Amino acid sequence: MCRDKHANRVLLCKNVGRGILDAPRTGAQCGVVEENRMEKLPERKHPRLKGYDYNQKGGYFITFCVKGRHELLGQVVGRGILDAPCMELSEHGINLCNAIDYMNRNNASITIDKYIVMPNHAHIIVIVHGASGKPRPTNATIPKLISSLKRYTNKLAGFNMWQTSYHDHIIRDNAEYRRIWQYINNNPASWDEDCYHN
Repeated sequence: MCRDKHANRVLLCKNVGRGILDAPRTGAQCGVVEENRMEKLPERKHPRLKGYDYNQKGGYFITFCVKGRHELLGQVVGRGILDAPCMELSEHGINLCNAIDYMNRNNASITIDKYIVMPNHAHIIVIVHGASGKPRPTNATIPKLISSLKRYTNKLAGFNMWQTSYHDHIIRDNAEYRRIWQYINNNPASWDEDCYHN
């Protein structure tokens, strides 16, 4: 791709066997594409439910991933006939578990009911007990929890290991809670079919 100096155009030059030292191509020798017709980048979708107060009481199913889905948190082991699959955590995975346990013990406004750290992501069920007032979205309970977990584990790792943002799902009833709880429980056994598995 080259730019035509005399017009506001981008020239897409085709390889027709000319050498590096040959004369530059002109618009007549290249396909011409107007700049305003260049492909737009996709807009980032905001994963939070617009207008929802993430500080209110209720259950949330949260998933957050390692950047590039690299398997930094451990590996699934025990896929033999007699042993059930489980996670063997790396140092980064142990740090994340310790951070989750710490947040659960020291934050009275939440209970982390169930979680699993997988090779490249983590699933958490968080029960929010509620807080006073309606905070700004970034100070709401769930975003603050995930931000704290990511910052702490990044600091211990010495690099930014997490993808931007996270996926949340508002748990609407007991049947959905039980289904998600079972999904988390069975996650190591279904790792080969998991959408997060590379």
